[in-house]
Amino acid sequence: MGTLYLVRHGQASFGAANYDQLSELGHRQSLRLGEYFAAQDLVFSAAITGTLQRQRQTYAGICQGLGSSPEALELPGLNEYDSEAVIAAVHPQPLGKPQSPEAYRAHFRLLKDGLTQWMNGVATPRGMPPYAQWQAAIVSALDHVRSHSGNVLLVSSGGPISTAVGHVLGTTPETTIELNLRIRNSSVTEFAFTPKRHMLVTYNTLPHLDGKAYADWVTYA
Repeated sequence: MGTLYLVRHGQASFGAANYDQLSELGHRQSLRLGEYFAAQDLVFSAAITGTLQRQRQTYAGICQGLGSSPEALELPGLNEYDSEAVIAAVHPQPLGKPQSPEAYRAHFRLLKDGLTQWMNGVATPRGMPPYAQWQAAIVSALDHVRSHSGNVLLVSSGGPISTAVGHVLGTTPETTIELNLRIRNSSVTEFAFTPKRHMLVTYNTLPHLDGKAYADWVTYA
């Protein structure tokens, strides 16, 4: 039996011209997680990431804190969905950058609606595959993990991680979306795995940010 550690990337640059890069806090979250893993004497037999910059940067920060850099297999199937395309599928009019709490809430309501339609096969956002195909790439990554043993590190994003959890638990699309929208930056989800299956152990935990000193390090976007 092995343990798969699924890590969501650190805080990215929501609302900036280039979202796909870690913020200064995102870099600190990633480094801190690596330091936590090192303190637990965790050794990873394999590592997997997506190909997005924020995922690669998170992995680099973890390795820095861990004090070792196992070579990572990069899988595009672990990249996040295109949230702008998902929203445009249900709201064709251009949206400005959210600048207020009300605008942020409106943004996520539209995202939730778009995800629901995509996952139920009602809509296919421009430039994205049908949901079943997108999900299959994530399941393929899980299948690959089961060929290993020991501890495996997987760095991805909220969508793929919640989809992996939904697949393992057999949740509805609506429940998977709720999991997705509540996952925190640099959070850790654990699966125990055997050659035949994965089993959920923990979801969306922040053991490396436990304590008052890190209270303002907890972020969601």
